[in-house]
Amino acid sequence: MKAGRNKAVLWVKYIFAAILIAFAALPFFWVVSTSLNAAKSLLGAHLIPKVLTLGNYRDLLTTESLNFPRWMLNSFKVSSISVALIVVITCVTAYALSRFRFRGKRAIMLSIMILNVFPGILAMIAIYTMMQQFGSYLPVLGLNTHGGLICIYVAGAMSINTLMVKAYIDTIAFELDESAIMEGATYSQAFWKIIFQVIRPIVVTIGILAFMSTYGDFMIANLLLKGNDKITVMVGIYQFTQQRFDTNWGIVTAGTVVAAIPVVIIFFMTQRHILNGLTSGAVKQ
Repeated sequence: MKAGRNKAVLWVKYIFAAILIAFAALPFFWVVSTSLNAAKSLLGAHLIPKVLTLGNYRDLLTTESLNFPRWMLNSFKVSSISVALIVVITCVTAYALSRFRFRGKRAIMLSIMILNVFPGILAMIAIYTMMQQFGSYLPVLGLNTHGGLICIYVAGAMSINTLMVKAYIDTIAFELDESAIMEGATYSQAFWKIIFQVIRPIVVTIGILAFMSTYGDFMIANLLLKGNDKITVMVGIYQFTQQRFDTNWGIVTAGTVVAAIPVVIIFFMTQRHILNGLTSGAVKQ
């Protein structure tokens, strides 16, 4: 009886897992199917199109009003610079909070944790007003600039990533720093040449997660960027759906598929590093 009950429970789990997988995968297959459908419409579309075509992808890349290649380039530019700054600033800040004692350290840690409580959407009005004011003094950091968007991305990612890296550094024996300093190294040299090499798993993790979040961001990019040559790919696809009364969903879904390819490739290539980075610092070394 017990074996039969366990088998039944196992089957229920399998069925429930299959339903969840189908629920998550069906929208993806529907988008891919629509992008290959010559009908260019969501109404009456089939999961497997009767007529397969790559015309939507051709139109996506050749239509001048879309400027899709430029949007992709903007997304890569903003995300790459943001990731580089996030990694460097986060690691240096986390090292200082983990290794040094100074006045106000507890208040800084408490402020970082409190900032994580509030959703970023609450700051949208403040962000817009702040960047508008910055633009009057530093145009390169104002509205409709990639510099301003990068600054917001870096500032927004600092809090949670700093806590993650600090927790990881806390698991590393302080004797590593001391031995390097006793040999004549500075704190900066001890960090970059020793500690940074040890914390590479968490560095790779925050870099990948930062790239995915900045590359796929829509709300902040849509708030700050307006020019057709400045917007990122997510904002561009959305604006294309708003410019036409009869939206060409074939091109929209084709753009969605192309925009998702880099993130999917990066995730599958680095998922092992993400898992290692999130778990390897959990045990005190």
